[in-house]
Amino acid sequence: AATAPGKKITARLKRTLPVRGPQAPTLSELMRWYCLNTNTHGCRRIVVSRGRLRRLLWIVLTLSAVGLILWQCAELLMNYYSASVSVTVQFQKLPFPAVTICNINPYKYSAMKEYLSELDKETKKALETFYGFSEGKSKVRRSVDDWNSTGSDFFEQIPLLRVEDFSRTATDLHSGQKRKIEGSVFHKDSSIVNSGDSNDIIGFQLCDANNSSECALYTFSSGVNAIQEWYKLHYMNIMAQIPLETKEKLSYSAEDLLLTCFFDGLSCDKRHFTRFHHPLHGNCYTFNSGESGTILSTSTGGSEYGLQVVLYIDEADYNPFLVTSTGAKIMVHDQNEYPFIEDIGTEIETAAATSIGMHFTQSRKLSKPYSDCTETGVDIPVENLYNKSYSLQICLHSCFQKAMVDSCGCAQYAQPLPAGAEYCNYKKNPNWMYCYYRLHEKFVKEQLGCQQICKDACSFKEWALTTSIAQWPSVVSEDWMLRVLSWDKGQKLNKKLNKTDLANLMVFYKDLNERFISENPANTLVILLSNFGGQLGLWMSCSVVCVIEIVEVFFIDSLSIVLRRQWQRAKKWWSGRQRGRAPQAGDVERQGHDNPVCIDEDLPTFTTALRLPLPQDSPLPRTPPPNYSTLRLETAFTEQLPDTLELGQH
Repeated sequence: AATAPGKKITARLKRTLPVRGPQAPTLSELMRWYCLNTNTHGCRRIVVSRGRLRRLLWIVLTLSAVGLILWQCAELLMNYYSASVSVTVQFQKLPFPAVTICNINPYKYSAMKEYLSELDKETKKALETFYGFSEGKSKVRRSVDDWNSTGSDFFEQIPLLRVEDFSRTATDLHSGQKRKIEGSVFHKDSSIVNSGDSNDIIGFQLCDANNSSECALYTFSSGVNAIQEWYKLHYMNIMAQIPLETKEKLSYSAEDLLLTCFFDGLSCDKRHFTRFHHPLHGNCYTFNSGESGTILSTSTGGSEYGLQVVLYIDEADYNPFLVTSTGAKIMVHDQNEYPFIEDIGTEIETAAATSIGMHFTQSRKLSKPYSDCTETGVDIPVENLYNKSYSLQICLHSCFQKAMVDSCGCAQYAQPLPAGAEYCNYKKNPNWMYCYYRLHEKFVKEQLGCQQICKDACSFKEWALTTSIAQWPSVVSEDWMLRVLSWDKGQKLNKKLNKTDLANLMVFYKDLNERFISENPANTLVILLSNFGGQLGLWMSCSVVCVIEIVEVFFIDSLSIVLRRQWQRAKKWWSGRQRGRAPQAGDVERQGHDNPVCIDEDLPTFTTALRLPLPQDSPLPRTPPPNYSTLRLETAFTEQLPDTLELGQH
């Protein structure tokens, strides 16, 4: 019974006393409570400052500080995934790279004549027709019956053309008749059309075998380039039909190519070279390929301690239409790297000593999220056709070959065969040339998607080359040197060597300084958090606890207030609907401790009682007159003590 008045007063306080803090009924009260109790001084000054100007100044300063914090933190986040580059140079014994050597002429012309006879005769006829060049009429001119009997239908389908004017009229080389050119015109040499005599424009026309109206004319401002491109086109078709074993016999053997060999001051021979067949360069030979399990190294820099070879080029047996330069091509690469001789090979001259000094650099980049590179290439959706470690070139070539097989039904001759595919040739794939040129055009314009799919490798090795050339052999030593070399190879060559058939090559380390370039994260998580803390403390005198407080007030509490008000409105609307009326706009919702979420059962204190608001419609309280009857204690106590009874009687 004694606690009943306390409960009544507590209930009255809950109905009338406004709530502050996280349980505030409105967002404005919550924000005011936060500004008065937070550790961020700017927010407190906004509330306690007197005068509009001073309060406005603190609002501007506080918002500016918040903006600076957001800007600086965004910069920190963007720079988090940046990398710093470090270069380490160390002097040590270095492994010698693999050196691949190819003759520029892929096959011996004397052995290839029976396969290329028709193509060579057609090419000579083009030279005679267009430029008046002839090696003898009996060797060039043939009757129509002879052409048909030797299977020259393919040359009739794709003949060389001479564009006579810009009215799309051309002269057919094979028949001598004029034809109307249909389809698009592509200038392979330059985007600028030859401004000279239009009779000098030579090219060839490719048409879709399934749709004769789909044609493309490829023209060249130089007759040399036009004839070579046309020759290579038919040459690849012929070579695609020759078995690999036969092509290896038609190319140069190690004994044919290598005359002398020294490495690190010691003699070497063909056993130190590994042969592999390149589609465009024939038999190539790799020194120190590592296939035997041993990789040679060198402990001394200088030309005398590298690889020295003398190559026999045999210029007289070159194909005159396929290659126009004499010499060899070499490439320095890692043992696990495929040598793309046709792309990045270095040419060396005949009758000259070519010295190639090397600097070794090993690089490593950080993968995602720091850069868009790949570690091993397993995440690239392109099959590696070269059976070597991943590189960007391998990915691009493999991607194009896969697109070639999917679009044209056969594989391009210059690249490895995918599983189950065959090289393109006229007999099985009469449409492959037109398809290849169209596909290659899309590849160059980056429309196949290969450039978007393929990525750089994160780690790679590079040998920076410095080339110097000297005349070799010298005039005074030419006679005896050629005689000795002829004597060594005389039984196989059956002729005296000429210095234009020889090339001297030296590959060596200029120094043994290994340069290692690596990327390291410029920031760590600890540094990032420290920078965040510095920015918060500098601009807002804030800590991690303050950040947690901001999250709690501005997100959790604010959201709960909004949801609570929406729930109250929905509940009131439902109650009004149950009573048969809609809620009126003037309805005032009750605020205070009668809210269901307020479960504070603490008894009221004198301080909280003084904060009770006065009724708005009631006049100011006055001092009531004394009413002594209120001093009677019978209403408060059921039993009266004896001593108090006596006092009452007196």
